[in-house]
Amino acid sequence: MARYTPKFNPRYPSIEDLREGARKRIPRFAFEYLDSGCNEEVNLRKNTREIREVELLPRYLDAYKEANMTTKIFGQEYDAPFGISPIGLQGLMWPNSPEILAKAAFDHNIPFILSTVTTSSIERISEITEGKAWFQLYHPTEKSVRDDLIQRAEAAGFPVLVLLCDTPVFGFRAKEIKNGLSMPPKMNIANILQVLGKPKWAFETLKHGQPNFEVLRPYMPKGLNLKQLGLFMDQTFSKRMDMDKIAQIRDLWKGKLVLKGVATEADTEKAISLGLDGIIVSNHGGRQLDAGESTIKPLTRIAAKYGDQLTVMMDSGVRSGPDIARTLASGAQFAFLGRSFMYGAAALGKSGGDHTAMLLKTQLKQVMEQIGCPDVSQLPNFKNI
Repeated sequence: MARYTPKFNPRYPSIEDLREGARKRIPRFAFEYLDSGCNEEVNLRKNTREIREVELLPRYLDAYKEANMTTKIFGQEYDAPFGISPIGLQGLMWPNSPEILAKAAFDHNIPFILSTVTTSSIERISEITEGKAWFQLYHPTEKSVRDDLIQRAEAAGFPVLVLLCDTPVFGFRAKEIKNGLSMPPKMNIANILQVLGKPKWAFETLKHGQPNFEVLRPYMPKGLNLKQLGLFMDQTFSKRMDMDKIAQIRDLWKGKLVLKGVATEADTEKAISLGLDGIIVSNHGGRQLDAGESTIKPLTRIAAKYGDQLTVMMDSGVRSGPDIARTLASGAQFAFLGRSFMYGAAALGKSGGDHTAMLLKTQLKQVMEQIGCPDVSQLPNFKNI
């Protein structure tokens, strides 16, 4: 079998370069859906800024051979300590992007989390990843839909089910409202003009077809107009997670179970009491609560107190290899990135996921070699307290 060879595009040596490439290549309404946060976007900016306040101390005179980025969680060994976060409506931002990113995750041996509200099906992502993807469940109102989604994820071979707990209400996102990306969505004159100005995006969208909620297709009535779609989405999801709902899912799901959106010690203790295998400390990328903490602060406290009782991971605000190193040094056992990978797909299309994974691996390895850290598990020993 031919060895897989990743492709690196030197025109985009940073996530910020990919972000700018995405901004130039896709319609403004699609870019702002990906890029923006809620309210005044305070927490969106604070997430990355406060991660970058973490400092690492190098050990230049210690004996050193090489950097080992291999990480084992939930019995699976991955080639790097990071994965791809779940993102809704991925096909809106770049056509076929869930499949592009799932393929990149599989090729680079890192986890890809599929969202309930994205634009490729459970079955298709399972085919691409040979059943190695994780599935994020937005909790449905109807137990029959919940149970069927769980059964489909199990049948697809997914080893990890991720429960979302930080979307009890839709975030108030001013840019989405102005762009008509509320529920129900609208296509106004301004958006049509934006599409005409991005011919590559328009061509690829025409080629792959209008993005749809493929995971939810079996439960959606046929022929919904936009208003009916909004009503369907509002009625389908119960939004607020609670301990009883999690306990029922714990009984149903025999694989590893993770709670995403944890931001406090109190919710971590509840997760432990319910027998969950892990948590992802997250604030939904600054898209839900502008008045909350950045992710790195609760992550540091939670990892120190509960890291020996369950697997503690983090997303939101991680934008580079050094950011991954800082997150792991602060106690996370694994990091997830969403926007960074979507910038890659939007900027580079089919090769975007591959380029982004290669970029992050290269950056993280450089940091480890620079500070003399031989294994990612030892990064907390290099943190400046």
